[in-house]
Amino acid sequence: MACIRNQRSSSSQTKNFDVFVSFRGTDTRNNFTGHLFAALERKGIVAFKDDQKIKKGELLEPELLQAIEGSRVFIVVFSKDYASSTWCMKELQKIVDWVQETARSVLPVFYDVTPSEVRKQSGKFGEAFAKHEERFKDDLEMVQIWREALKTITNRCGWDVQNKPQHEEIEKIVEEVINLLGHNQILSFEDDLVDMDFRVKQLEELLDLDVDEVARVIGICGMGGIGKTTLATALLNKISPQFDACCFIDDINKIYENFGPTGVQKKLLCQVLNQGNIEINNIFQGTMLVRTRLCHLKSLIFLDNVDQVEQLEKLALHPKYLGAGSRILIISRNSHILRNYGVDKVHNVQLLNTNKALQLFCRKAFKSDDILNDYEQLTYDALKYAGGLPLAIKVLGSDLFDRDIYEWRSALARLKENPNSDIMDVLRISFDGLKEMEKEIFLDIACFFSSENRKGKLSPWYWMEDVKKLLDYRGFYPDIGMKVLIEKSLISCKNRIIQMHDLLKELGRTIVREKSPKEPIKWTRLWDGKDLHNIMIKNKVAKNLEAIVIEQHPPEFQETTLPANALSKMNHLKLVILQNGNFSGSLDYLSNELRYLYWDEYPSRCLPSSFYPEKIVELLLPCSNIKQLWYLPNLIRLDLRYSKNLTKMPDLRGVPRLRYLNLCGCIEIVWMDPSIGILRELVFLSLRNCKKLLIDLNIIFGLNSLEVLDLAGCSKLLNTRLLKKPKETEHLEKVDTNKNAIQLSTSSVYEILMLPFNFLSNRKHEDSLGSLVPYLPRFSCLLCLNLSLCELLHIPDAIGNLHSLQILNLGGNKFVRLPTTIKELSNLYRLNLEHCKQLKYLPELPKLKETKSGDFFGELYIFSCHNLNEMEHCHRIVFCWMTQIFKAILQSSLSMGKIEIIIPGTQIPRWFSEQNVGSSISMDLSHVMEDPNWIAVAFCAMLVAHHDDSTNLNDRWQPDDSVTIGYSFQNNQVFQKSFWVVPTALNIGLITGEIDHLYILFLSRERLIDCRSPYEDEISDLHQMGFTMAIFNQPKDLHFEVKNCGYRCVFKEDLEQLNLNMMFSGNSSSSKCKLLTSD
Repeated sequence: MACIRNQRSSSSQTKNFDVFVSFRGTDTRNNFTGHLFAALERKGIVAFKDDQKIKKGELLEPELLQAIEGSRVFIVVFSKDYASSTWCMKELQKIVDWVQETARSVLPVFYDVTPSEVRKQSGKFGEAFAKHEERFKDDLEMVQIWREALKTITNRCGWDVQNKPQHEEIEKIVEEVINLLGHNQILSFEDDLVDMDFRVKQLEELLDLDVDEVARVIGICGMGGIGKTTLATALLNKISPQFDACCFIDDINKIYENFGPTGVQKKLLCQVLNQGNIEINNIFQGTMLVRTRLCHLKSLIFLDNVDQVEQLEKLALHPKYLGAGSRILIISRNSHILRNYGVDKVHNVQLLNTNKALQLFCRKAFKSDDILNDYEQLTYDALKYAGGLPLAIKVLGSDLFDRDIYEWRSALARLKENPNSDIMDVLRISFDGLKEMEKEIFLDIACFFSSENRKGKLSPWYWMEDVKKLLDYRGFYPDIGMKVLIEKSLISCKNRIIQMHDLLKELGRTIVREKSPKEPIKWTRLWDGKDLHNIMIKNKVAKNLEAIVIEQHPPEFQETTLPANALSKMNHLKLVILQNGNFSGSLDYLSNELRYLYWDEYPSRCLPSSFYPEKIVELLLPCSNIKQLWYLPNLIRLDLRYSKNLTKMPDLRGVPRLRYLNLCGCIEIVWMDPSIGILRELVFLSLRNCKKLLIDLNIIFGLNSLEVLDLAGCSKLLNTRLLKKPKETEHLEKVDTNKNAIQLSTSSVYEILMLPFNFLSNRKHEDSLGSLVPYLPRFSCLLCLNLSLCELLHIPDAIGNLHSLQILNLGGNKFVRLPTTIKELSNLYRLNLEHCKQLKYLPELPKLKETKSGDFFGELYIFSCHNLNEMEHCHRIVFCWMTQIFKAILQSSLSMGKIEIIIPGTQIPRWFSEQNVGSSISMDLSHVMEDPNWIAVAFCAMLVAHHDDSTNLNDRWQPDDSVTIGYSFQNNQVFQKSFWVVPTALNIGLITGEIDHLYILFLSRERLIDCRSPYEDEISDLHQMGFTMAIFNQPKDLHFEVKNCGYRCVFKEDLEQLNLNMMFSGNSSSSKCKLLTSD
């Protein structure tokens, strides 16, 4: 009989149980053990019981062995006659062997014997073993194994229940079983569960299971196919034993539709009360039953696929009518339903990150955790299509299982034209539940407006404000409509960027195409350049077409010239965005319903004469051939930048509502009509690089709503001789009430504007000071002023009166010092002094204020200012500017936000504890994430520039001919990184020698996370982050590189201890070593 020690049942026949109870039936079946089984059943714990689970006529021993192998916790109830049963001893032997092999848990219970009696085999146990030795005298080895098994079990901690209230001891035993089961409860979904331990733990924290005084309601939300039900089921498996009753209703919406609210109530009560059938005649009766039958039960209730708040209200399942410690989990795609019902917390289920998605896909496609050889690129193509959505990963992986490479390529290529219906059908449920206006918004965002286009690049039209504006032009009421889409998990908005999952985009485009999949001329929207080309070449009427957004034309069509007049047959267009196209000719007709027109390189010199422009609100024609405009009564935005044929800005009385005027790069424009002065709503004016323009600047004082004024590169404009005296400024207030325009000679008002800033070299500082003060209040709204590259010789003290100013760019000018009053610009957060080659001194800089978001923001760019004297003084000024932020942070709960600096320097300070040669460095921040004293990360990079060309760059330099630098925090393994551009242009024409600079960046922990790509893996992958600096637009004759870089995790104590030497030691002589003079 000793062979039982090595006997194993077939795994295919093994049945699973939570608990196996070994006991002597005649001793305890009708008392203690019977009560124990009942208590386990009430808690939803499946326990094996020999007289219930073994069918009559079956062999006892194999069935018992299978049950033991399929159980996860063992309870051995020792009673006086336990050892006298050979079956009990065989069970015990097998349990001990299995526990030693699998490390499963066993709980000894001493019913009417003492632990010592069992351990020493005395008393009744001694008598039983004497009989065993007599009976099995030919197999005493087996009897000795039984003795050792008893000793092994009794050496474990157990329960001696003699002379104690049995019900209390049984509750303790059941509680311990629940704890043991909870450690490894997620078993039934093993192949599908990826990252489930972490996700279930997050939900458990929201449930707050340790608090039994009150019932709690938790919402689980997310897009279709993201795994809400799978997560909820895994949670149910783990925590259900902790409750008196459990219930999981699979599809509330379907039951409600088919059987009404009483059907849902009936389903709830049957599951919670474990009854086969409950009669409910009306809602009132069902409500009373729910409230009276559940009020004393600690219940765990899951309600899946809730689609309307009414479904919850009529169910009458209010937490106050449930037993203490109860938990309700409501699963819905619509977060508004959850908030409306009043859940305590909402858990948003996230997409799988790259590693977890790969793991799940491999399990489905390869039945392993690893990619098969030769399938790596195809695997990543499939994962890119799935976008971290578990449903899509499972469907694609299963479809591709056991197929060769050619079949994989064919299947993935087919998905581009014919999306998988198993995936689309699940996603479409959410779309079908939208109202008509919300459907239109969804389709527009899917086709046009989200944070990445089909090439994987950021789209220009993804900011929340821009998307709302364009949808509003379409007449779709986006404020409420987009909110609904967010609540239903169809879009998301992170850092003001609109995001939609790629599969939802594909769903939207499929819906647009579905009625005429091969005839784009019948669609309402066009987003693919190939389809637009086909329509325009055929030159047929497209009567359904309402919107065109083409960002990139197919390579095969880029050399093809399209007839612009084909748009004349699209009569109902409301929105047109055409980029990077090649059009020719003029238009006979343009839709009168058009509200927004963006046409890059618009080919005609004017809009069609038949165009009735009552509805158009924004007209953006960059790099166009436009020369003439006329009455546009509702136009608020006009963008004609880089329109090189534009020589005059015509009468603007036809655009009285204009708020935005961009003439940047219109290098041939020489005259602007004085009617610009009536544009009292104008907030943005850019005349950047309008080199030949001579403007009647008296109009500036009439533009009292102006927030952004860009005069960069207008050196001729700002250095023309003044013709009148300052005393004539008194006429400024004379306004023609009929024309609502200022009436004053050009020269007089030009002098008024120029005098305050003392732009002329032959004017003295005293002449300008008195003139500036009376008129600066007219610029009370000015937030951004760009006077770079204007050859200014002096900046007056009175600039300090521009109290609203936030951004000031004085780069590339010829002044020697800044006025001390610059510190009065209390709202200034960005100051650009790049290429101020005559600048010798820095004054005290203004103190930074906290932003509306409750953090600090500061940017300072001192690049190629090689005449700066006393670099130690310069470093001290910059350090004081930084440390005033640090002090504010230490004295409050405010966040650091962002500090960005470019300053002369020859080496990265040792304070940056982690350094690396080159432009990137890997970072592991996972160890600091939980540290409450960690507040930021500081980065530093050394920038080196050297010019090799001997030609005179100033002769051929253009203001927009600039080197750009950017940074990224993406994983260093990511090939195509998303970079955040530093808002400074390092103009190559002004770099005349070898220069070394330090780039310093402080980012709060919150902004660091925000700065990652919208599609970057979750912050749980912080150990894989990297910092990279890159140089863009680098010309052939300029050597510009990032020599090395470093970073430091910043804690509160670091800010307390930081001093000037730590930050700038070794850099004090940088101006002497590397900065060469020019001229």
